[in-house]
Amino acid sequence: MPRSITLTALDIGTSFVKGICGRKDLKTGDIEVLAQLEYPCFGVRSGEVVKPEQVSQIILKVKEKLSQQAGIRINEVLVNIGGPHLFTIPSQGLVSVSRADQKISKEDIQRVLRAAQAINLPSNKEILDILPREFLVDGEGGVKDPLGLEGIRLEAKVLLICIFSPILENLEKALSLADLQILDVVSSPLAASRVVLTPQQKELGVCLVEIGAGTTEITVFEKGDLIDFAVFPIGSANITNDIAIGLRTEIHTAERIKKEFGGLNSREKKGKREKIKIPESSLAFPKKFLRDIIEARVSDIFNEVQKTLKKISGGILLPAGIVLTGGGSLLPGLVEFSKQKLKLPCRLGKIKEIPNVEDLQFSTCAGVLLNGFDFKQEEKEKGFGGSFGEKLRRLFRIFLP
Repeated sequence: MPRSITLTALDIGTSFVKGICGRKDLKTGDIEVLAQLEYPCFGVRSGEVVKPEQVSQIILKVKEKLSQQAGIRINEVLVNIGGPHLFTIPSQGLVSVSRADQKISKEDIQRVLRAAQAINLPSNKEILDILPREFLVDGEGGVKDPLGLEGIRLEAKVLLICIFSPILENLEKALSLADLQILDVVSSPLAASRVVLTPQQKELGVCLVEIGAGTTEITVFEKGDLIDFAVFPIGSANITNDIAIGLRTEIHTAERIKKEFGGLNSREKKGKREKIKIPESSLAFPKKFLRDIIEARVSDIFNEVQKTLKKISGGILLPAGIVLTGGGSLLPGLVEFSKQKLKLPCRLGKIKEIPNVEDLQFSTCAGVLLNGFDFKQEEKEKGFGGSFGEKLRRLFRIFLP
């Protein structure tokens, strides 16, 4: 068995394509980042590739730069997929245990999970992933891993992650035009949660809110399982657009103003009206005016978060609260704002397990890379057949890390 695994992950987002090339030592488990970068992207709308030819040119540049930094040739990648066309469907399957001694085998688990995928979907939608929530042996539930247990009937309750097929096809086309083979496609909400959330948070009950440029993703866990997620097409780019309109300035100037002066900190003291001046563009405006623009859009985002969270979580209390990630989460004052808005504990996330990658804009990309290391190592150790992208390898990964 090789002593290490080298993989490259891409996060194709609305405003940037991000890439990380990393190597994992199979003996020690240590991960070394060989290359990391981001490159401005066009042809992606709300996290979905809409112009594959245009996006492929950006991917080519990212591939070349990552190859130069890492000193290796990159021919295959792991990639994320997100956007409002990503959705979930709960399902379940039932099979009879096949062995004469009535012990549940890997083949039985495969069969019951295949049965759970046998649902009627429109021709333009397909299953991207399957996540087991619970197994039932002879009607007794709460089983996480039924392998080796005795029973006559095996049932599985699962969550199917599905995608609008043309969105996946556009992503595949963009990578193919960039002469890259896809090792695996990971849904963005799962990728981000893999690298930002801890097993303890998932067990207690937690909501991950990832604010990207074109989308905001909400992912809820309880008792270690993914309960559900939702994606809506509002993100930090909308804040930039609002600033550009409100101040009647160019988008690149609005983005700079947002990063340098934007925030949701407490109001200035009475009688003090601080002004912001941008000399090269002859702009001058009250800081309060900028804050009001930002607060209005952030309120829209968190109104959607609040509505979606109520729908997804139901009676779940979420003791671990809210964890924020993504580039939009870095807005000063956002943690306090979300605490007040959602009435829950709130904190900024932190990228774990990958050294020297701290910027939360890279959380999805880092999660895609970690997912790849998990699956590739499992494939080598357990000797699973088929290609790396074969989804049945997931059937034995019962717990989300």
